[in-house]
Amino acid sequence: MLPTSNIILNTDSYKASHWLQYPPGVDATFFYLESRGGVYERTLFFGLQSILKEYLSRPVTAAMIEEAKAFFAAHGEPFNEAGWRHIVDAHGGRLPLRIRAVPEGTVVPTHQALMTIESTCPDCFWVPSYVETLLMRVWYPVTVATISWHVKQTIREYLEKTSDDPAAQIPFKLHDFGSRGVSSAESAALGGMAHLVNFKGTDTILGVLAAREYYGEEMAGFSIPAAEHSTITAWGKDRELDAYRNMLRQFAKPGAVVACVSDSYDLFHAIEAMWGGALREGVIKSGATLVVRPDSGDPADVVHRTLSMLNAAFGSTVNAKGYRVLNHVRVIQGDGVNPDSIRLILERITHARYSADNIAFGMGGALLQKLDRDTQKFALKCSAARIDGKWTDVFKDPATDHAKASKRGRLALARHREYGTFKTVALPDGAIAGDEAMLGAGWQDAMKTVWENGKLIRDWAFAEVRERSDRG
Repeated sequence: MLPTSNIILNTDSYKASHWLQYPPGVDATFFYLESRGGVYERTLFFGLQSILKEYLSRPVTAAMIEEAKAFFAAHGEPFNEAGWRHIVDAHGGRLPLRIRAVPEGTVVPTHQALMTIESTCPDCFWVPSYVETLLMRVWYPVTVATISWHVKQTIREYLEKTSDDPAAQIPFKLHDFGSRGVSSAESAALGGMAHLVNFKGTDTILGVLAAREYYGEEMAGFSIPAAEHSTITAWGKDRELDAYRNMLRQFAKPGAVVACVSDSYDLFHAIEAMWGGALREGVIKSGATLVVRPDSGDPADVVHRTLSMLNAAFGSTVNAKGYRVLNHVRVIQGDGVNPDSIRLILERITHARYSADNIAFGMGGALLQKLDRDTQKFALKCSAARIDGKWTDVFKDPATDHAKASKRGRLALARHREYGTFKTVALPDGAIAGDEAMLGAGWQDAMKTVWENGKLIRDWAFAEVRERSDRG
């Protein structure tokens, strides 16, 4: 059994003692998730469904309780055995929770509630807090999807300026190179899947499989044959030309795309003497598109020079917007790629009158690993508790950091029907979440109930998620 298989143990240690810490008379609690700001002013909500399916769909069993009981006794924490046995006996092992969230793929400004969690059984008021640790991990796919989405907006900006067909170009402009740079296989799966909400190019197979498993997308991402340094340098420096010729022989077919790392020794010599020299006619006659990959040096300088040399060798056409599009060849930059360097590269080549059609990017650690919960300042907090039958606001407001002040009340997220703006509102006593009459004229409920008492209520398809991302 995997360590994460027992949901009772998939939490923080101190959570085991929290059921004893609430005031007398509590029989319900309400929590919410938000991004309190961060690098980006908007977040793309994604990944909750995978967490719900993977972890909350598995009922608690008597065996899990026994395992947890023994663990906490040795670990130094109290254990709510009676509470967990009530969940098994009264609820069939299903956690009595209601989870509401914005539809996945929705782009929402920061400082707004993205998800709410509330208890549905008076004897289980402590459960929303207990699963905080597990549900908080949605910060990771949300943050990856958010980074990817913002990069897409940058690339879209330059494509709209320099390309005759931006819509056709953009799906494969940012390729996921991050699988080897993440901390775990699960990170590769969740992060790789999150990137695919915005793009279709990836080398992270686990992300493609996760989109199939959790969102029903048969094939969410695609790749092409590509060289790595070992497959080129294995031929030896004196046979570098033979290594490149072999790439053409194996993969360069009419209509195909093949990528070849070309800086194992001297990138510019490889372009001038080999790709643009001895192999030039072979590239042209193959009918394929050769993608040259630099992998060292200053990204903006190297890409600009690479495009210029390839233009000298293969020529280009000037599109309707007045920018050059290379014939037969393209470039992919995968070294030193992050949101800032992508903009610098695009600005540099655009200034030189090269269309963004000519370049694609491979992003690894900056896409899937160089981020944390504070990138978007995610927090999951309690905002209300029902005590002696009355809902009471719960909040924090540290004098030493008012930016950490939390929201209060039973919350809903409203979206304006005409303007598309969002606002988080506190529901009055007696109001039911989803009752739009409580939101005011022109406003609609922006959340959906996605999980209730052990059942998935909404099963979003990946195509739906992508469509919302595009609208965002």
